Amino acid sequence: MDRLKPPTRYQDLADPQAQPRYTGIASFFRAPPSQSLAETDIGLIGVPFDGGVTNRSGTRHGPRAVREQSTLLRRINAATGVTPFASARVRDLGDCWLEQPYALEGALEEIASFYRMVVDAGVVPLSVGGDHSISLPILRAVAAARPVGMVHIDAHCDTGDDYMGSRFHHGAPFRRAVEEGLLDPTRVIQIGIRGTVNDPDMWGFSTRSGMRVLSMG
Repeated sequence: MDRLKPPTRYQDLADPQAQPRYTGIASFFRAPPSQSLAETDIGLIGVPFDGGVTNRSGTRHGPRAVREQSTLLRRINAATGVTPFASARVRDLGDCWLEQPYALEGALEEIASFYRMVVDAGVVPLSVGGDHSISLPILRAVAAARPVGMVHIDAHCDTGDDYMGSRFHHGAPFRRAVEEGLLDPTRVIQIGIRGTVNDPDMWGFSTRSGMRVLSMG
């Protein structure tokens, strides 16, 4: 593609990831923005939704903020010498924005439908939310064919149940995922669990179902 400002002295700057980090349009890791699944191996996707959070809303702004901060990334891992963006076609596919963000279960189905399209195209999604309720619809797409394992690093297990009339809030996605046959709990490890609870059995489902839970303490 022709560029309005091609490099004339430093040809390495033809790669946007090598250009000064304060330049350009902010994308995840400065990966090329694209709407084409056909030219994508790994799709970076924002999910600006926080309709399932019970406190401290605002994570709908997360994808935009992470895009901005991730522009600081450089191309080569200094410790390993690996150049990950040279081994696959990594694209910023934009956001899975929602047409019905105020209807929680409908919004989650919108997210699942979007990710089914991505997964069916053979694209591996890497997602930035958003609150943790988005994990369930993403798993509905990613694990549609078979249950998957999970490495979960968090303060909370997110295996709670009904909260004030909802079973699909940010504190319950992985319980729902096990119940729907999306997660194999024996291949799940939850790391860094900590904090206070009101119910002593708040995260009991994790251990009873076979998940390995490593607390911070």
